[in-house]
Amino acid sequence: MPKIRVLIADDAVVIRRLVSNCLAEDPDIEVVGTASNGQIALTKVAQVNPDLVILDVEMPVMDGLQTLAAIRKLYSRLPVIMFSTLTERGAAATLDALSLGASDYVTKPANVGSVGAAIQRVREELVPKIKALCGRKPPLSVVVPSRAGGDARNILDPRPASTARVDILAIGVSTGGPSALSTLFQRLSKDFPVPIVIVQHMPPMFTRLLAERLAAVSGFSAREGEAGAAVLPGEVWVAPGGFHMEVEPSVDGVRLRTHQGPPENSCQPAVDVLFRSVARVYGPNALAVVLTGMGQDGLRGCEYIREAGGRILVQDEATSVVWGMPGAVSHAGLAEKVLSLHELAVEINCRVRPSSRLPETPTTAENSPVGFPSQFHEHR
Repeated sequence: MPKIRVLIADDAVVIRRLVSNCLAEDPDIEVVGTASNGQIALTKVAQVNPDLVILDVEMPVMDGLQTLAAIRKLYSRLPVIMFSTLTERGAAATLDALSLGASDYVTKPANVGSVGAAIQRVREELVPKIKALCGRKPPLSVVVPSRAGGDARNILDPRPASTARVDILAIGVSTGGPSALSTLFQRLSKDFPVPIVIVQHMPPMFTRLLAERLAAVSGFSAREGEAGAAVLPGEVWVAPGGFHMEVEPSVDGVRLRTHQGPPENSCQPAVDVLFRSVARVYGPNALAVVLTGMGQDGLRGCEYIREAGGRILVQDEATSVVWGMPGAVSHAGLAEKVLSLHELAVEINCRVRPSSRLPETPTTAENSPVGFPSQFHEHR
């Protein structure tokens, strides 16, 4: 199989060398060119015909956003990964880039202590994304089969979808997520009758800005998750970067819990953590949606939701940037439906419209008719 051809554009010589050396160590990747600004990068794209471009956000002459816009006009399907700083300015520019069509992003290593540690961090974050965006899928063995078994686009359920009550919408998403969430939220009913909780794999600062942008484009009340916040109808909570987010029953309803427990699936926040808690609290009245993303975070959480009697929808491969997370759930036979991004919005609106608002006494492991495995009480 031919190597993945990568072009690197960054104005810092040290960064270009670090990334080049890191990628050169992988037998599946070849660095076919480098550029010190966007204008040179555009010229080299035509010359070296890369399979993927890595763009620094801040460059002289033509910065990353300008270069990305120009690339999208000429090469609409060329994968582009933004290389940004872990600062508020870098986070804002990265979200701008994602809205302009960037495929994904990686933050530059900071305070890692040594060049070796910096290379290791870049390798762990950048290489898998390059391979995923260029269609080099990991072995299927990484997907652990569910007890449901099989690959199902529609799972038979004795309860008609139109009558199953929905008390919460839980969303898990990663690569390609900001754009997918923006598209989805603009199509959801403005008088959404249930709360929405989201895990989007992002570092600190990025998640707060993501919530603010979702609020701006959709009109929803969207905020970064806060410990103790009430989970109320029509409100959107995005798990904060660096923290897991859960829902838990309280004397006056349901509230958020955030904590820095160990990463799961190398993620913090992790979809599995949120979904497990949603299964515990809402049982059969939970609706989970898994959108575009790399890896398989959310697979185990979907098993818990399914066992609790909840429903699961996933985004289809054609509209996903990477069909890793939704694909894992589909292959495990847990997805009731596999739908395009537009179809998901229609389906969600139909399912929540007849549902009542939050019950006065939320379903818990203790009062649910469903038998919960003991693992539900882990990670509390």
